[in-house]
Amino acid sequence: MVPHDGARPVGQVKEVTSLANPLVKDIKALALKKFRDQQNAFMAEGLKLVIDALDLGWSIRTLVFAKAGRGNAAIEKVAARTVAAGGTVLEVSEKVLAAITRRENPQMVVGVFVQQTLPLKDIRATDGDVWVALDRVRDPGNLGTVIRTVDAVGAKGVILVGDTTDPFSLETVRASMGSIFAVPVAKATEQAFLAWRRDFPGLVAGTHLKGAVDYRSVDFSRGPVLLLMGNEQQGLPDSLADSCDRLLRIPQAGRADSLNLAVATGVMLFEIRRGALKLDPTADAMRAAKT
Repeated sequence: MVPHDGARPVGQVKEVTSLANPLVKDIKALALKKFRDQQNAFMAEGLKLVIDALDLGWSIRTLVFAKAGRGNAAIEKVAARTVAAGGTVLEVSEKVLAAITRRENPQMVVGVFVQQTLPLKDIRATDGDVWVALDRVRDPGNLGTVIRTVDAVGAKGVILVGDTTDPFSLETVRASMGSIFAVPVAKATEQAFLAWRRDFPGLVAGTHLKGAVDYRSVDFSRGPVLLLMGNEQQGLPDSLADSCDRLLRIPQAGRADSLNLAVATGVMLFEIRRGALKLDPTADAMRAAKT
């Protein structure tokens, strides 16, 4: 099995060419939520994502890299960091890497990390904070995109309410483009969320087809904001809609009767954070240099 928390073993490097290798089988199994939960682990693809995760303090269990990466200074540095952290480094064939990632042209590096969520009770919202609560989000692409957008606008984190898609699925992690490592994610039942919401010190706003208020007419600058977004198919249930201070609506002019969840959340977040978002040529240049 992939090493679990506790007494961390001394890191080691192994060369693997067989799909039947037990370590490879355990990593492949992480494609299924059952095994992610059993191992409390998940996969992230790409050298940049792995470096970002390590820089942000995430615990790495296994680093997998293609033989073609041997001699690459950046990969060797990450491998050394993994070994120093007590993780295992696997040098594998492209066939093995493709099987792990389920891609014909996989990225050269895959990291296996320990799952990390934020307890709902530890969220203490203060002035300027923005949190997003998603009710029973089903689509991993939507969830990953929302997490990425939360990161982009500088919001504080995401609260998953009810039975949602897994934030640590390979599809969600891919869609988040690494923001899963920068954005705190909390999970809660609807009952626990509503109990926590009662003590939320700021504005709780939800989007709803019955909303009569244009989202652009609201002053979001005072205190923290909790944005509550509904399920892709059903929107907010009455129990959650009733918990909102304001029910808002995004005006539309075309034939479409609704927006994609991730798009609607993005529209709302950029409006809520409008006053805090300024163009910064220096920061933009630094981001461009890293890509």
